[in-house]
Amino acid sequence: MTKAIAFPRFGGADVLHPIEIELPAPGPGQVRVAVRAVGVNPLDHKLRSGELAGFFPVTFPAVPGYEVSGVVEAVGAEVTGFAPGDEVFGVLMGGGYAEQALLDADQLAPKPATLSWEEAAAIPLAAETSERALDVLGVRPGETLLLHGAAGGVGTVLLQLARARGITVVGTASEANHGYLRELGAIPVTYGDGLADRVRAAAPGGVDRALDAAGKGGVLPLSIELTGSAERVLTIADIPGAQQYGVRFSGGAEGGETYHRRALAAVLALHEAGTLRLPLHRVLPLAEAAEAQRISEQGHVRGKIVLTV
Repeated sequence: MTKAIAFPRFGGADVLHPIEIELPAPGPGQVRVAVRAVGVNPLDHKLRSGELAGFFPVTFPAVPGYEVSGVVEAVGAEVTGFAPGDEVFGVLMGGGYAEQALLDADQLAPKPATLSWEEAAAIPLAAETSERALDVLGVRPGETLLLHGAAGGVGTVLLQLARARGITVVGTASEANHGYLRELGAIPVTYGDGLADRVRAAAPGGVDRALDAAGKGGVLPLSIELTGSAERVLTIADIPGAQQYGVRFSGGAEGGETYHRRALAAVLALHEAGTLRLPLHRVLPLAEAAEAQRISEQGHVRGKIVLTV
């Protein structure tokens, strides 16, 4: 048995509570990891609230958590490259809010000693999402990208990967995060009324493509207007809006394993070069998972929220 935090039904953050679950031995290609830290993402509270029930079915009681760092405890058949005692980080299809979790070995990577548990847990999902979104959107070196939600966990990683590719990033954020975005190499603009005019002033040559990582109402039609075509706009946060405005949505079905490996390699290259910025908005113990999700729901997060186990 292993201790975990789960939700037995859809609802507010208060439905999260501790339970004990029986974790099977790792099967072929799987690894059991003693979790040290788990990243908190908007996906967590959107699934818990039932907002995504029609798109991502869950089985109750559901244990959230889609990226972790930890120590390998056991490996299943056909696993090569990992052994008990190895420090790793990676993505999983739920179950990260727990003392132990099962992951596919091909979704794991060795954790550099220079990365803390908390930093490592903040990387995998944001990195994979960023690499995938940039590829699906087709943004190229020399182009200008409008990024909604630039200061959040995904936005922080995405704009750094984009800048490494030679892409100019205009990022929407609250005024308090403008200095932070400038440090990361983005051109900040404040979201809200008048955004289109502020984007045009920030990018006189226009924006070539737009990526919505925030899911805030109104940004998709505005992005279509600024780029000139719905084909040049992608959202990773607003499924209903994508359907309404004919914008593409990317949720991870497009070659996830390939993007995961490429993304981790790209982020680790920035880390090894000493240029990666990975701020942690809050670090809380696993027992305070409900509070972590409340903070995430409120928005205005700079970087990532992480739970420690």
